[in-house]
Amino acid sequence: MLRFFDSHSHYTDEAFDTDRTELLTSFPERCVGRCMVAASDLPSAKQGIDLAEQFPNLIITAVGVHPECPNPPADYLDTLRTLAKHESVKAIGEIGLDYHYEGYDKDAQIRIFREQLDLAQKLSLPVILHCRDAMGDMLEILHTYENLHGVMHCFPGSPETAREVLAMGLYIGFTGVITFKNAKKPLAALREVPLDRLLLETDCPYMAPVPHRGERCDSTMLTETAAVMAREKGVSLEEICQQTAENAARLFGCEV
Repeated sequence: MLRFFDSHSHYTDEAFDTDRTELLTSFPERCVGRCMVAASDLPSAKQGIDLAEQFPNLIITAVGVHPECPNPPADYLDTLRTLAKHESVKAIGEIGLDYHYEGYDKDAQIRIFREQLDLAQKLSLPVILHCRDAMGDMLEILHTYENLHGVMHCFPGSPETAREVLAMGLYIGFTGVITFKNAKKPLAALREVPLDRLLLETDCPYMAPVPHRGERCDSTMLTETAAVMAREKGVSLEEICQQTAENAARLFGCEV
């Protein structure tokens, strides 16, 4: 039986408020073995830990402040440091840069990103990286850090950028975007990623793969994304499932 590891999900999102417990309880019988629940801000980080306590054999968590949360409390790093002591916390994230919407504060984003990268290194935790319309600044910042551990999630870059990210020692994650009709760029990047550095993710409730576009995404839809991965890498669905699960477990320091 396939056992997928969803390396990036948001089960604290309000989209799951009506059936969260029922859905997560069903996962062991629906090919989902593990889920990394990434945070967007301090409240979602705390909620993720609560979920991990409710589902300790399914959920691991990350704590961090997303770049679209531009004004965290002054003591947010102290709060993250305290939250990171919980046994379910396996990463700092998601963190990064996002220049997509007008009115963003570039300087604030870069400062908060660097502060959290520093925290991750002090705590010896990997990072979950978010980058949208900011790859130049992202790479420039990442190159100032040695021995980086983490993943660039929902990879937005070119094959050339993928090679640069891999050379830093990072993993690369892909969502249901690779199933879309216009997915030429992410598919080209996917072909550059060796199997032992590849992660499978949903970013749910967003990024539902074909044929579920427009629906609320969840981890049971990983089969569709994994099938495209298998096709592009020339391996079986079972191998993609096993290899990406082993990669995620290695990165996050947990069991498959």
